Amino acid sequence: MLKTKKYNNEAASYPYVSAIIVAAGNSTRMGGVNKQFLLIDGVPVLIRTLKAFENSDLIKEIIISAREEDIPQIFAMVKDYSVNKVSNIVKGGCTRQESVFNAVRCCMTESDYIAIHDGARPLVKTEQIAQVIQDASVFGGATLGVPVKDTIKVVNDRLIVDTPYRPHLYITQTPQVFKRQLYFEAVTFAEEHALDFTDDCQLIEAINCKVYMTEGDYTNIKITTPEDIAIAEILLARQKEEA
Repeated sequence: MLKTKKYNNEAASYPYVSAIIVAAGNSTRMGGVNKQFLLIDGVPVLIRTLKAFENSDLIKEIIISAREEDIPQIFAMVKDYSVNKVSNIVKGGCTRQESVFNAVRCCMTESDYIAIHDGARPLVKTEQIAQVIQDASVFGGATLGVPVKDTIKVVNDRLIVDTPYRPHLYITQTPQVFKRQLYFEAVTFAEEHALDFTDDCQLIEAINCKVYMTEGDYTNIKITTPEDIAIAEILLARQKEEA
C-alpha cells in the first residue's frame, strides 16, 4: 500500500514516484524527423508529455532519456516551458531497455516507485497517471492499456495458425509503474541473462511477477507516423471542447 511520508513538514499519504520519460528513439517511421520536437497545437510532443507528469502531485521528479545530440535542445525546451520537476536528462542507449536502465539508475534514493512512459505519448491524462500508480501500490506493478477492438490472428508464412480469444487481449500503453525494489530485481535478472525486452512489463514477467492492467482509454496514442500528429490534433481539440 501507499506509504506515509513527510514533505515540507506535512504528512502525505502518497509514495515518492520518479517518472522516466523515454525519448531516445530514432524516429525511423517518422522519416527521420524527431517526433519529440513536432508540434501539436503549437506545443512540442515531448513538452505535452512532460507537462502531464509535471501536473501530477504524485510525481516527485522526472528523468528524461534522450539521444545525446538532442539533449541540448531538450534542456532548452524544459527551461522555456518551465518543466520544473525535471531533475536529469541522460544519454539513451542502443535499445529502449538500455535507455530506461540509464535513466532509472539516476533516480533519487527516496523513490518508492518508478513510472516509465513513452515521450511520444503526449495525450496521457494526469488522472490516468494517478490511477496506474495507485494500482501499482497494491500489486507491485501496473500498466495502462485498452481492450483490443479487432480480431487478432497469429500468422506463420502468411497462413493463419491461431485466433486468440479477444476478451483476453489488451493493447499495452504507458505509463508502466513498478515498485523500485521489484524493478531493480528484474534489471539484475535481465543483465545476468543477457535479456532485452521492448516492454517493461515483460521485464517484470521474466521474474515471474504479475503486472496489473489498468484500463486507460484509446486517446493515449503513441506518435509514430506522420498521420498520428493529425490524429492527436483532433483528439486534443475534442478534449478542449469537453473541458
